[in-house]
Amino acid sequence: MKHFWSFLFFLVPLFGVATFVFAPHFNIWLPRDVSEQGRTIDNLFMFILYLTGIVFIVTESVLFYFLWKYDGKSNKESVKFSHGSHALELVWTIIPAVTLLFIAIYQMQAWAADKIDAPAIPFTAEVTGRQFNWDFRYPGPDGELYTQDDIVRTDGKLYLPVNEQIMLKITSGDVLHSFFLPNLRVKQDVVPGMAQKMWFKGKKTGGFDIVCAELCGWGHYKMKGRVFFLPRDEYDAKLVELSAEQDKMTVQVPEEE
Repeated sequence: MKHFWSFLFFLVPLFGVATFVFAPHFNIWLPRDVSEQGRTIDNLFMFILYLTGIVFIVTESVLFYFLWKYDGKSNKESVKFSHGSHALELVWTIIPAVTLLFIAIYQMQAWAADKIDAPAIPFTAEVTGRQFNWDFRYPGPDGELYTQDDIVRTDGKLYLPVNEQIMLKITSGDVLHSFFLPNLRVKQDVVPGMAQKMWFKGKKTGGFDIVCAELCGWGHYKMKGRVFFLPRDEYDAKLVELSAEQDKMTVQVPEEE
């Protein structure tokens, strides 16, 4: 078949673009955003996607054109080798460099809001990653961590108040992990020996996924959890319930015969 390879290579960008166009209609696109800052992250993501998508379509179209025009079965002229063009090399070096610099500057505000400008509020809870689970510690009635009234949970369920600014302290008990909340568009690498911070505001009640985004060992796949956003009164009641449940925990010792 004439121009077979030209058509074959043309299918790659065609299916690639079609995937991004139709994915949202089949609910296989980004998870539902339930956070205050998620729109900023999504807008930045879409901007970079459109920008790189345009470059992708243009370069693949040029590739298709050259495959079509210089098909070996249609051109009987002998091949001519060129040593390249210094001017062209400068152009396709400077344009990507300027584009990357523009993206770096464009996203600075989003990066600062997500990673630098931390709100001056106390920690809502502490997250500890360990092979292979997420542990959570809440401050008790005194509002301070590492005191006698702390509430410690190891069931992978994190409860937080909705429509309130949240500040998490994130640590690791062993190796590298990455605390990722897809529905809130936030992720923080968890490094042993370092206390990291993460802040966000959930805007929807309900339960959402917690995953580890860093390959941390053979049981990495088991580091799944859930974050539950509750109205303030239900959140306070849940902490009371967790505290009472913790106080009732006992260990049964077998009687001596």
